[in-house]
Amino acid sequence: MRSISRADNSLFGRWWWSVDRPMLAVLAPIIIIGAAALTAAGPAAAGRLRIDNDFHFVFRQALFLAPAIVAMLAISLLTPLQARRFGVLLFTGALFLMLATLLFSSDVNGARRWIDVGLFSLQPSEFAKPGFVIAAAWMMAEGARDRSFPGGAIVLGLYLVFSALLMMQPDFGQWMLVTGVWAVMFFIAGWSWTWIAMLGGFGMFALGGAYMFSDHVAARIDGFLRPDAADTYQVDRALEAISNGGLIGRGDAPAVKGSLPDAHTDFIFAAAAEDFGLLPGLLIIGLFAVFVIRAMTVASRQKAMFAQIAGSGLAALIGFQAIINIGVSLRALPAKGMTLPFISYGGSSLLATGVAVGLLIALTRAHQGPQRRKDLMP
Repeated sequence: MRSISRADNSLFGRWWWSVDRPMLAVLAPIIIIGAAALTAAGPAAAGRLRIDNDFHFVFRQALFLAPAIVAMLAISLLTPLQARRFGVLLFTGALFLMLATLLFSSDVNGARRWIDVGLFSLQPSEFAKPGFVIAAAWMMAEGARDRSFPGGAIVLGLYLVFSALLMMQPDFGQWMLVTGVWAVMFFIAGWSWTWIAMLGGFGMFALGGAYMFSDHVAARIDGFLRPDAADTYQVDRALEAISNGGLIGRGDAPAVKGSLPDAHTDFIFAAAAEDFGLLPGLLIIGLFAVFVIRAMTVASRQKAMFAQIAGSGLAALIGFQAIINIGVSLRALPAKGMTLPFISYGGSSLLATGVAVGLLIALTRAHQGPQRRKDLMP
């Protein structure tokens, strides 16, 4: 933007020259594609659910998109110290709300994950994820700075508490996502391969236990490994929709997305690929890949270990969530309800993604001018 001088000392001027603009340049088309994809998938979902207003989901998503962008921009103005404090408070509050869902919320399809707040249902675990990344990164950085500090033990405790609440909901998909992000953070923090191997072994043990004792998890895994012997209706319709789209969209071919459950949420990639084609679908994959790679590259350049670990963890959170959502639609992964960041319908997911990206920008900004020593952090 030529109209903004580097000498501009206004709030926006300082923000503009301190953020990583290539990362923003990739984020913008993801948000725009999300609006277009939901405009295409929303009416079909409304018709399938017998909602009179074809654009019910489109209008509701627009109501959440503006606050999500505002939250992202507001949080991106924070210093690393302020971002750390905000993330810890977010994680603590989200954990209490997750506990409240188990005690007071209604059962929806065998799960207790949402709290009714009037205009919409809030899913606290979505906000706990970026908060966990910040809290865990802080403890890892402190443990690396001072070997006598029990950072690893505290991180393990936070992970176990968060995992227990996810298991009780139950939400095994979110648990696997959090575990994967935690492993990336351990790697970035430079922990020994022994710890990483132990984490991997624990994850496989827990997944095996879930398969043995949860009919829901067993059905999802059996459906992936033996599709002919299980109910794979959703994934079959998703693959059919993607195939129906061809390279550049379905044209006059009858739409499949109308019979695809959750075409506006978990399977929005398939619905978008049917309407716009495989090439735009590859563009979506490419944009997420570039965003995550750029975010991790910028995070790795930070001087503070906390910013390195937290920035990489937030980037991994968005990347893994995109991989899971798209992988399920392509039958590359077992079926799991997981939204596509900034694209799938869902108020909690959209707001939480805005918070996560805001924290990522705040931690990777080139903070200019004099700062307090504690704002820089180790």
